[in-house]
Amino acid sequence: MGFATDAIHVGQEPDPATGAIIVPIYQTSTFVQQDLGKHKGYEYSRTSNPTRAALERNLAALERGRFGLAFASGMAAINAVMSLLKAGDQVVAGHDLYGGSFRLFEQVLKGFGLEFSYANTTRIEEVERSLRPNTRIIFIETPTNPLMEITDLSATASLARRRGLLLVVDNTFMSPYFQRPLEHGADIVVHSTTKYLNGHSDGVGGAVILNDQALADRLKFIQNAAGAVLGPFDCWLVLRGVKTLAVRMACHNENGLAVARYLEKHPRVKKVHYPGLESHPQFALAKRQMSGSGGMLSFDTGSLDEAHTVLKSVRLCALAESLGGVETLISHPATMTHASVPAEKRKQLGISDGLVRISVGIEDAEDILGDLDQALAKI
Repeated sequence: MGFATDAIHVGQEPDPATGAIIVPIYQTSTFVQQDLGKHKGYEYSRTSNPTRAALERNLAALERGRFGLAFASGMAAINAVMSLLKAGDQVVAGHDLYGGSFRLFEQVLKGFGLEFSYANTTRIEEVERSLRPNTRIIFIETPTNPLMEITDLSATASLARRRGLLLVVDNTFMSPYFQRPLEHGADIVVHSTTKYLNGHSDGVGGAVILNDQALADRLKFIQNAAGAVLGPFDCWLVLRGVKTLAVRMACHNENGLAVARYLEKHPRVKKVHYPGLESHPQFALAKRQMSGSGGMLSFDTGSLDEAHTVLKSVRLCALAESLGGVETLISHPATMTHASVPAEKRKQLGISDGLVRISVGIEDAEDILGDLDQALAKI
């Protein structure tokens, strides 16, 4: 079946008890058992829940994976993957990384004996130089947050296979509609379902999708043991959101490209980061491994004062954390999403104080452009 058909139907068969076309919200903590060790597949909702099971099947199908697990947040999903490791193991992560992932790695997991190093994953030779005998995982975002850099998934997966490592890819920015890392050789895909998969800014969640049975069994054990599961109602919200993922992503992509082209020509904008622009240094790679460029972009205004002017002047675009909702969200990475990254490191990466990030929504494009135009005119 096609992507949109799978999004609407996989894991969402009509309820056999009532014929309801929408998966019910099984808002229950426990399930009655017929006898000792005899039940209908469910015992306790931390371990498994029918609404969560439906979502996990659905997301696995969309990423073309065999197994899916839903977590309480994207960070809970990443933390579960890192729980596959033991003290002394090393992770090589992308240098341009979501601030929350960097905070988890540096301020939490290092305290448990895990080691982290950071490489420009757009350069495969730099990734290889960062590997050590104790490396176990290569963790990447592509495109990266917030500079929209692209990593060659196939080349990185090949390196990981040769060295016996796991390649973990955060696919939140693209969603499986535009990019499916498992098809390029990745071992594990993680998502913040809060973003495009849910798409309506009304629920927080995370997901892990993979193909390997042994890894899936271990992650299922970790999910149950640690208990950071997604509740039934939030699972239902993501299932509802995924039904329109195909049409939403097409509109995000169309509007994102329109905004990027407009900003690239604007005299008050220094630089635009968007993989759908031919000026992007990895435009050709993006075209090869992604079927669209999505709705995420960033642009440099030149200074903190100028960025502040834009951010306080927008009227339609909402100044807010997060991304991937139907509404356009605008943010300032240096003081919001990447505030936990040291200033010197932000400077090295190119996350300047003048950088503004936009999650382009699905409003009428003319209205988004009009709002940006009037805000930039205030500089």
